Amino acid sequence: MRHSSARIPVAPSRRFRSIRGWVELAAGLALVALLTEWVQWAFSAPLGLRFTAGGIYVAIATAVLWAWPASRHGLGWANRITLIRAVLIAIIAGVVVYPDFIQRHAEGIAALALLALSLDGIDGWVARRTGSSSAFGARFDMELDAFFIVVLCTAVIALGKVGSWILVIGLARYAFVIAGIYSPWLNRALPDSVLRKTVCVWQVATLMVCLLPFIEPAWASGFALLAALLLALSFGRDIVWLWRRRPVDDTEF
Repeated sequence: MRHSSARIPVAPSRRFRSIRGWVELAAGLALVALLTEWVQWAFSAPLGLRFTAGGIYVAIATAVLWAWPASRHGLGWANRITLIRAVLIAIIAGVVVYPDFIQRHAEGIAALALLALSLDGIDGWVARRTGSSSAFGARFDMELDAFFIVVLCTAVIALGKVGSWILVIGLARYAFVIAGIYSPWLNRALPDSVLRKTVCVWQVATLMVCLLPFIEPAWASGFALLAALLLALSFGRDIVWLWRRRPVDDTEF
């Protein structure tokens, strides 16, 4: 009899997929621990860094597991690169709460941020080369970018180079998401945009430059203001596109 269920291959259960996700994310946590110990040994970082960086990574991993698609078996190579970027960002975010350490090692933090930014281009390239692009991967990458910008804004504030108004850059996307709750037409999928991607990279690059010791507060404020204006241009362009394509009966913000 060929209808026996024992002979028919079945897809792994959601529980098995969750276990695979836990294993890959746990490997990221191990990497956070290893890099944190190295930073503490090489640069005399505060002992609390292992808790701040580790806690932030755990929060990121929890969000990834929460959004884990039922059909996904594992992260895949592109998302693994994004996960490595999450490790680096968790360490940078963990350092932000120690302004004195940032003052002493601003160049190193900027270099770490540059490495994270470089990986942002590599994961997309790998996804395209391997044909593994997915909505999950795009969302993972986008949310990590948004968090990264908030972290860098906070680091610049901690250095005393720019006032808290710079958080406008980091919180703009979250404000857009909240606005979408009240105006559903804002939730429509946007087409790919070179301007949007360029402005995102420009923001991160600007914030990294602002971290450098030889950049005076006046220059940092000017750079940050320019980045904020470009961000407003990008968001404004997208909002106009969405408004023109809103449902006819949705006329209010």
